Amino acid sequence: MKLYSILLFQKSAIGQKPKLLKDAYDLKDFSFFQKGSVKEFMDFTGRLLVERAATPSRTSIKEQEYFIHCYVRQDNLTGVCITDGEYEARVAFTMLSKVMEDFTNTIHPSQWDAITNTASCNYSKLPELLVKWQNPREADSLTRVQDEIEETKVVLHNTIASVLERGEKLDDLVKASENLSEQSKMFYTQARKMNKCCSWA
Repeated sequence: MKLYSILLFQKSAIGQKPKLLKDAYDLKDFSFFQKGSVKEFMDFTGRLLVERAATPSRTSIKEQEYFIHCYVRQDNLTGVCITDGEYEARVAFTMLSKVMEDFTNTIHPSQWDAITNTASCNYSKLPELLVKWQNPREADSLTRVQDEIEETKVVLHNTIASVLERGEKLDDLVKASENLSEQSKMFYTQARKMNKCCSWA
């Protein structure tokens, strides 16, 4: 079971890009040369999902062996986490709920607009919470929250492509993105080629 990242966004009005408030990553499973590109893609994917998600909503997306869970609250504070397939969606949403609650208690909503980037956000607990929630047993006793989540519809998409607008392609968005370095775009292209050549489908 693995929790790779937690990202907190402020979802903006329709047509505007969401703002990344704070992020934390555990990329020990990736090589030194891959870490920068993997981090950029987690950020890129998180932004894309937050931008397309409704307010409020909970969405899970399966992309190859990874799961991306996105929880948009009524106040537009949004939590995104990326996990492996063994990490339960219930636990992921419980964790995101707790993290966003703690963030709101530390950084008042009136301060969110003044945050210009992750460095200017004075919330320091995210790396600690990422470590704590690597063990999903932390959430086992939270049955009340589990019941609350089970009452809320969670939309599961099988791929990122299923949340894109008609006619859009992830490849085109990657090429046009200003948030990705040329190295990350090349990494994405090579990964796509590897997946195609190794697929029996």
